[in-house]
Amino acid sequence: MVKPVKVGDRFEYGPNSPLTIIAGPCVLESEEICSQIAEKMIEICAKYGVNYVFKASFDKANRTSIHSHRGPGLEKGLQQLQAIKEKYDVPILTDIHEPCQADAIGKVADIIQIPAFLCRQTDLLVATAAAGKAINVKKGQFLAPRDMTAVINKLKESGNDNLSLCERGFTFGYNNLIVDMRSLAIMRSLGYPVVFDATHSVQLPGGQGNKSGGEREFVAPLTRAAAGVGVDAVFMEVHPNPEEALSDGANSLPLEDVEDVIAKLVAIDAIVR
Repeated sequence: MVKPVKVGDRFEYGPNSPLTIIAGPCVLESEEICSQIAEKMIEICAKYGVNYVFKASFDKANRTSIHSHRGPGLEKGLQQLQAIKEKYDVPILTDIHEPCQADAIGKVADIIQIPAFLCRQTDLLVATAAAGKAINVKKGQFLAPRDMTAVINKLKESGNDNLSLCERGFTFGYNNLIVDMRSLAIMRSLGYPVVFDATHSVQLPGGQGNKSGGEREFVAPLTRAAAGVGVDAVFMEVHPNPEEALSDGANSLPLEDVEDVIAKLVAIDAIVR
């Protein structure tokens, strides 16, 4: 039995609910770019009958280089996310990096995301649980899927089991990630909805020396494969011009390609579901 995730009073995602798409730029960019993405994603998701969550980070605290763009920061970033939430009436997902951020993020975000590298940080999990919002936990690139049981227990014992588990690839040698599709089924067997991170799964961490690379040509086939296994939500970073994106452009999906990916994803999901 899989416990669905409640996204405030808006909708749920889980095996018995419509598919949810979590999409947006890697890091908050200009109002114009964020609006362009939000408007297009709302249009596409409405057309295919799936739920939509806008995602973007206010800070990318784990960039390869100290000189890389990190984002507007907590205060300005949350203001920008709140503006998007109000303008487009969409739920918001953003990352948390430190326990002290939980209260402020919880006042804006509908889903708080635990970054993969931080998924074992007990203090961060406890603080995030206390914010009382839905939680999406990315499985660490260094963890087996069943290891997420300990993460679940930390959140549950901290008073919050409104959570999903996200697959984003496993570290496999130099600058490469591999997706084991079995992990989606294994993590769902733990009793919580599963999310497939379609774009970080094709990332090449540190692959360009002072920044990460990516192989976006594999986003579409991996997404289809994940839908075939069975997922409750798909996470993807999208951008009108990935070559100019301020973060993770190499693995971001061009906005013009999103509808084709979602159309096929929805068709496969309908068969599996």
